[in-house]
Amino acid sequence: MFKKMSQKLLTLGTLMALVLPLLALPAFSLATSAAADQTDPTLTRIQKKGTLTVGLSADYAPYEFHQQINGKDQIIGFDVSLAQAVAKKLGVKLKIEDMGFDALLGALKTGKIDMIASGFSATPERESQVDFSHVYLKSPQTMIVLKTDEAKYKSGDLSSFSGKKIGAQTQTVQEAAAKTIPNAKVVALQKYPNLISQLSQGVVAGVVAEKTIAQAYAEQNSKFAVVTPKFSEDSTGASAVAVPKNSPALVAKINSVIDKITTNGEFNSWKSKAQKQMFANKSQSYWDKYGHYFVEGTGITLALAVIGVLIGTTLGTIFALLKLSSVFVLRAIGNIYVEYVRGTPLLVQAFMVFFGTQAIGLHLSAFVAGALAMGLNSAAYVAEIIRSGIESVDSGQMEAARSLGLPHGKTMRLVILPQAVRTILPALGNEFVSVIKEGSVISVIGVGELMYETGVVQGASFEPFLPLVIASLIYFVLTFTISRLLGFAERKMAR
Repeated sequence: MFKKMSQKLLTLGTLMALVLPLLALPAFSLATSAAADQTDPTLTRIQKKGTLTVGLSADYAPYEFHQQINGKDQIIGFDVSLAQAVAKKLGVKLKIEDMGFDALLGALKTGKIDMIASGFSATPERESQVDFSHVYLKSPQTMIVLKTDEAKYKSGDLSSFSGKKIGAQTQTVQEAAAKTIPNAKVVALQKYPNLISQLSQGVVAGVVAEKTIAQAYAEQNSKFAVVTPKFSEDSTGASAVAVPKNSPALVAKINSVIDKITTNGEFNSWKSKAQKQMFANKSQSYWDKYGHYFVEGTGITLALAVIGVLIGTTLGTIFALLKLSSVFVLRAIGNIYVEYVRGTPLLVQAFMVFFGTQAIGLHLSAFVAGALAMGLNSAAYVAEIIRSGIESVDSGQMEAARSLGLPHGKTMRLVILPQAVRTILPALGNEFVSVIKEGSVISVIGVGELMYETGVVQGASFEPFLPLVIASLIYFVLTFTISRLLGFAERKMAR
């Protein structure tokens, strides 16, 4: 009997040994899943570096815009307040990267930024590339029109805009809404101030904008009015935070912040505060409020031009010599570089440097990436300037020097280049003038040069045209002064 009982106990023990691990598997799986849900690669990276880098386009008041507070330029708005709340939730510092709206998605996908908080709406195309949080603001689409045309469009019938030019910010739900207007020609631009400028000049009949934005422009400028076209429900602006794909833990933490602030009324208080800040400091003169932006932008523009030409001259000299080399491979390298760079736009090159360096593990600031892109671009043109300068020297000079026993390198350095300088320097000066103007392209990646700061003033002042006039005058003074100095130097050298 004892033997039978022992066998039963042994059998029972064996069964328990087999069954208990199986019973424990679901619990283990749940625990593992819960642990996995608490973190993800993006959240881990943010916590490791101790900084949340948020991308936005600060020309979109009251969402985000620049303003001078206590003598210091700051980016404010309810999107910024949301970003601050998320950073606090994560227990990290907040870093804001201001760049063109078009550059935000690329910056997020390449790791330049950790999240986008810029009135960003979830669309099927975007959802396939990034993850989105809960919606924190829904705002119907409206149309900004000239006050004189308000009666014409007040009915809201989309057919009243048929055949008209309609402005909208590129790659937005506003652009998609504008495309639903029958027979309308959509004018899509990157920045709202440029759209408003076209509206004020009568180039477009209206600009599609979220109600919050439209009301701000109408309140600031009496020549504008707001009408409400009967767009479909799908066109309603639904702003959410965007983060890299496969970031469930980060999304969960952001959602907890959004759910809290939209429930307890905190977000509404942020909106009210931002709308009041938009029209603060009305007693100050225009230059007192915004003059420092133009001064700072001019300084950055000159710095970019100097660095760009220095890099361009150094690399351009190398590529010019490669193009003149008797070695086929070296000559081919020089030709390919010059033709490729001259055959592609500087804007594309700026994006390639800004995002491409991030992809290979180099974390360059917008300024460094912009200066490098300008230098690489300038090198191709400088190479041709130096090559033509060298070839302008009589070929007999080279033959005479070589016949005297000078090696090729010394002949170039001591005989050919000193004579070529007279031809090269004036053209290099003209290249410097060109680089000053070309620097305006770099603003799209967030470099604070003159055109970037002009956009800042346009967004903060709701005045689209005057900042452009000021910027054009500054560019003229810079280029005119440099051209006169170059002319003086050229006459000196000709003596």
